[in-house]
Amino acid sequence: MSVSARRRPSRRRGESRRTQEERRTRTQRLLLDATMECLVDLGWSGTSTTEVARRAGVSRGAQQHHYPTKMVLVAAALEHLLERQRLAYESAFAVLPPERRNVEGALDLLWEVFRGRPARALLELAVAARTDDDLRVLCRDINERILQVILEVFERLFPRNELPDDVVPTMLRGVFAMFIGLSVQNALDDDDRGHQQAVLTQVKTIARMIIPDPHDPGRAATCPVPDAAARPGPA
Repeated sequence: MSVSARRRPSRRRGESRRTQEERRTRTQRLLLDATMECLVDLGWSGTSTTEVARRAGVSRGAQQHHYPTKMVLVAAALEHLLERQRLAYESAFAVLPPERRNVEGALDLLWEVFRGRPARALLELAVAARTDDDLRVLCRDINERILQVILEVFERLFPRNELPDDVVPTMLRGVFAMFIGLSVQNALDDDDRGHQQAVLTQVKTIARMIIPDPHDPGRAATCPVPDAAARPGPA
C-alpha cells in the first residue's frame, strides 16, 4: 500500500470531524436564535424547549442533546445574546462615515441596540428573574455584564478621552439606566409621540460637550468634568 493511500482515510476522518463540528455549531446557533425570538414574542413564561426546537427547525432529540433543559438553553442564549450585542455594536460603529464616529454616533447606535430584539430578549429575562428564583440566579449579574461590555466598547472607541477614571463607569451606568427606561417605553409605543427621541437629542447635546470629537483633536470640551483632586471633600 502506498503512503498516499494510507494517509487518505486520515484526511477523510478530519473532514468528517470538521463537518460534524460545523453541523453542531449551526444547530446550536439556530436554537439560540430561536430562544431569543421566543423570549421576545412569547415572554419567559411562554418560552418552552418544544417551541424553541420548532422555531429552530430541529428535532426535540437534537435540542435535548445540545441543551437538556430550558435553563441550560437560556443560559447559553444569554451568553450568545451578550456577544451578539457587542459584535453588532462594534461592527456598526466601524462602518459609520468619519463625521459620525463620535459620541453622538455612538449613542445613536447604542439606542438602536437597545431597541433591537436581542436587547428586548435580555430585558425580558431581567424582568422575569424578579419573580423566578432559578432565573434570578442566572441573571443576577446581567446588568453588570452588559455595563462591562458597554464600558469596554467605549474605551476602545474613545481611547484618548480625558475624563477621570472614576467618572466614565458612573456616567455610562446612568446612560444605561436611562436607556433601559426608554427601551421599555419604546416597546409599548414605538415612540409614536417622539418623547424618547427628544430625550436622546438632549443627552447627545450634553455628551458632545463632555467628550470632544476624536476626529477633531483641537476642539476642547466646553463642559469639562472637574478633576477628582479639585473636588471638595466631605464637610
